Amino acid sequence: MKGIVLAGGTGSRLFPLTKITNKHLLPIYDRPMIYFPIQTLVDAGIEDIMVVTGGRNSGDFLRLLANGKEFGLKHIHYTYQEGEGGIADALALAEHFADGHRICVILGDNIIQGDIRAAADRFRAQSHGAHILLKEVADAERFGVAEVAGDRIVGIEEKPAHPKSNYAVTGIYMYDSSVFDKIKTLVPSGRGELEITDVNNAYVREGSLTFSFLSGWWTDAGTFDSLLRAANMVKESGAVADRAKGAA
Repeated sequence: MKGIVLAGGTGSRLFPLTKITNKHLLPIYDRPMIYFPIQTLVDAGIEDIMVVTGGRNSGDFLRLLANGKEFGLKHIHYTYQEGEGGIADALALAEHFADGHRICVILGDNIIQGDIRAAADRFRAQSHGAHILLKEVADAERFGVAEVAGDRIVGIEEKPAHPKSNYAVTGIYMYDSSVFDKIKTLVPSGRGELEITDVNNAYVREGSLTFSFLSGWWTDAGTFDSLLRAANMVKESGAVADRAKGAA
């Protein structure tokens, strides 16, 4: 399975910080934001990774990450998204990189406490389809929300005013190679973007979308409040101390 980190966009909710840099290069306590999704993929046993970026500061990713040696990687691939076409549009740029393999996609501002190794292994054992990670939250209306019936997802709504559950769809998605054909059938939403929720619902209609619940805390870091929350969570989790101990 290959890994794809989506790190484009303008980061408009974090202006003026993002007037001079890409959002995913901002610090989360002691590390750049982009380090966290890459480490999540590496911890899941994924070593072939592409970063999809965009904007005027895209070259800074190469300066920061180089070939991924800090993560134990031999190489990181890069591609560039022009404009604001949405998550599914950014993912479509990775079709050549995926080359028929299964992929694990993670949004570049998603920070998690635990790991996704068990979910990745479950998807590896799945014959086809897709797998997503859910998290129970108190403010589900801010997210894509999964309606669950037993062990099945029967539908996903994007930012519903009246959520049918408290299960938010986190920004971690695993797909088989048919995802790129599904993206090609999408039409832009009212926001003018190709929505990842529409991709996931295509798998729901096939009956091939499975799910796991994400353990530990999870947050995005796309607003000032969530950026601060992510930094505090990283600090309080002890990850910093553990890393320093390992370096010593």
